[in-house]
Amino acid sequence: MPSRSPARTANEDRVPITQKIGYGLGSIDDMWGHWLYPGLANQVFNIFLGVSPALVGLALFLNRFIDALSDPLFGWMSDNARTRFGRRRPFILVGSILAGVGLPLLFFVRPGWNEMNYFWFIVGSSALYIPAMSCFYMAYQGLGVELTPDYYERTSVFSYRNAIQKLPEVALFFSAQFTTLTIWVDARGSGDVLERLGRLATTASAWMVAVRGEPNILLGAQVYCALLGIGMIAAGVGVFALVRERYYDKVAHTQARISIADAVYTALRTRPFRLQLLVVLAYNTGMSMVGTLGYYDTVYYVCKGDVPTGGHWNFYMGIAGMVFGLAGIRVYSAVSRRFGKIRALAYLQYAAIAAFISTWWLYDPRRPWLQPLASGFIAFNHAGFWTLDGSIAADVMDYDELESGKRREGAFLACKSWLMKAGMALGFLLSGVVLARTGFDAKLGGRQQEHTLLMIRLLLAAVPICGFVLALTGLSRFPLTAQTMATIRQKLEERRGTV
Repeated sequence: MPSRSPARTANEDRVPITQKIGYGLGSIDDMWGHWLYPGLANQVFNIFLGVSPALVGLALFLNRFIDALSDPLFGWMSDNARTRFGRRRPFILVGSILAGVGLPLLFFVRPGWNEMNYFWFIVGSSALYIPAMSCFYMAYQGLGVELTPDYYERTSVFSYRNAIQKLPEVALFFSAQFTTLTIWVDARGSGDVLERLGRLATTASAWMVAVRGEPNILLGAQVYCALLGIGMIAAGVGVFALVRERYYDKVAHTQARISIADAVYTALRTRPFRLQLLVVLAYNTGMSMVGTLGYYDTVYYVCKGDVPTGGHWNFYMGIAGMVFGLAGIRVYSAVSRRFGKIRALAYLQYAAIAAFISTWWLYDPRRPWLQPLASGFIAFNHAGFWTLDGSIAADVMDYDELESGKRREGAFLACKSWLMKAGMALGFLLSGVVLARTGFDAKLGGRQQEHTLLMIRLLLAAVPICGFVLALTGLSRFPLTAQTMATIRQKLEERRGTV
């Protein structure tokens, strides 16, 4: 059988636009279920409730041990599921409903507790929420890498996903502004929520940040998460209704059930997978500090401790991130088609290094309007990274199928997801420790020590750059080029036919 041209996509390999859009809807659950909470946790528990940032970071880190159990479990379950709706889609539907309902409950606390009560609440509530997200996310990830066998169409699938993801990403940045709106100033609790929401809907001035009094950030976070939870449920239903599983018929009739221990062990023995994990872990650990340190840089260095104004600028940084991120997806998709995914990802690391060096000048109290450029440059590369990484993950699954004769995306992606989130949690832990060690004190407001602000600015640039250099080391050894994948596909189709 002649090999296919690696630069073209056959019509039968193309994924319908409706399915690409449907798959992209799942990014709403991913963004709000995974990334919203760590940022809001610092605003609510540290800035508003006064919990040490080191304790908040430690609580978020400890919950990665729950991920270590729930991610492989749900990955293995979806690999082995056989239902009339497929092996991924039922988990996506149930997980999105549970995660949407549970999101506002992560902030179901009251002012006046002591630090350790808040600490154990973060640990306990997150431990209950994480399995719901694992139920959704492991199946969702597995579904994405199965949508097409084509090397380049895979990048197209993930470019749609990451383009749609730009919209829920804005909600991450807007959370800081929403929780400091004037309707939350001096708000005491749920008794006046409806009245204040009515003002939010009918009064234009309610969208201005608070200028006097103290906003009840906790109450704002509870309302915000309740609204986003409804969106998560709707998005999960959309994925379930619009997307179909391409590989299911082959797997359902020919593949025996897979042992969870064997699947995880084999995944970690696969060399391309280990190299991909190195790249993701190096990149993600550094980047996970950006959300925390970048926010504190904005509030306490640029805005001199003015939390509402910092939230205001954070929103515009989110808008810039959306615009630049969409451009990054287009640019890096084109670069990968021209030079291959691995070289495109290497070029991206160099561009990311330059972006973080520029933060030293773009976070400037005299010119706060430069901050959106910093956020935009970072988002440009960040969106490209996750587009290419998702596409490369599908290549790794084909490599494993050639070696083992099995499709076990869930087990592989569970290992990757846990390490990715462990790196993210490690970044939050380190950022919390750094804030505490440099003398940061939320009670001081805009009167932080110069040394504290200097260290925040230095680490905001230096830590991610170290991760990018390590990622480049892993990429230099990655073996799955476009030509290699064309050969692997030819051998797979000779063995089990087309999908």
